[in-house]
Amino acid sequence: MTAAYEAMFRQALRIRLAEEKIAEIYPSDKIQSPVHLSIGQEPHTAALIASLAPGDQLYTTYRSHAAYLAKGGDMRLMFAELYGKASGISKGKAGSMHLCSPEHGLMGCSAIVAATISHAVGAGYAFQLLGRKDIVVSLTGDGSTEEGVFHECLNFAALRKLPVLFVIENNGLAIHAHLAGRQAFSLEKLTAAYGIPYFLSPDGLDMPAVAAQTAKIAAAVRGGAGPAVYEIRACRYMQHVGVAQDFDKGYRDRAEFEAWRARDPLVREKALIEKFRPELDREIAAAVDFAEKAPFPACEEVLKDVF
Repeated sequence: MTAAYEAMFRQALRIRLAEEKIAEIYPSDKIQSPVHLSIGQEPHTAALIASLAPGDQLYTTYRSHAAYLAKGGDMRLMFAELYGKASGISKGKAGSMHLCSPEHGLMGCSAIVAATISHAVGAGYAFQLLGRKDIVVSLTGDGSTEEGVFHECLNFAALRKLPVLFVIENNGLAIHAHLAGRQAFSLEKLTAAYGIPYFLSPDGLDMPAVAAQTAKIAAAVRGGAGPAVYEIRACRYMQHVGVAQDFDKGYRDRAEFEAWRARDPLVREKALIEKFRPELDREIAAAVDFAEKAPFPACEEVLKDVF
């Protein structure tokens, strides 16, 4: 087992344990922001981001805890933000769905479906004009590919040969709607229509495969080949928003979930879990304690930084 694999595993486990703590706290109403958990999708996020360069920028969605932590964001500030505290990333105003850490290259997240895709393309255009060798990653869900802005951005990125990597997390669901009932198109064929290369990782739990594929694609984009689309298939273990599994709603297949979970390294690899869990539990406990003790914003802060 390589050091690189252990580092990715540790990061993925860190994200899962942090989100499990969020799910534990959430019923107390101390966290009033809606939360969209990445449980089940952490391995590919950790592998993807581990394969990027420090100067690369990332724009993503409201399901942002995993990307924030993997990109280097401070866990204490994240928990404080979820608690609505003044010590949070955005003084408690952004909540779970709008995390950012520009100093680490996580430039923004949004509650609006597909909203940050155009931001990523704009940043890629700026990088090109400035002659930067970094790339921009747009990490979004399969539901975003149905939005007009996705198509417009593919077109513009292809025309300008922008250094943008479009990563599509395909968990097959948009809230309760299955892919087959939403999309009459093939993502691969759609991508080809714009002359953009398409890549697929059919198993987001396979961290070495995702890391290797990401490194290969990122090198081509960084080298001037233009944009690329990279689809990663995954399983969302929890409901769309909230902390339940909601199998009782009838739209999710428990057998499919169990098949994914049976292969999940964050479940199966007991020795690595035992190796890393004690230190990660301490980090999470310290982050929660920081959030609990942090003050709420003063009343005069309510309308500051609001546009």
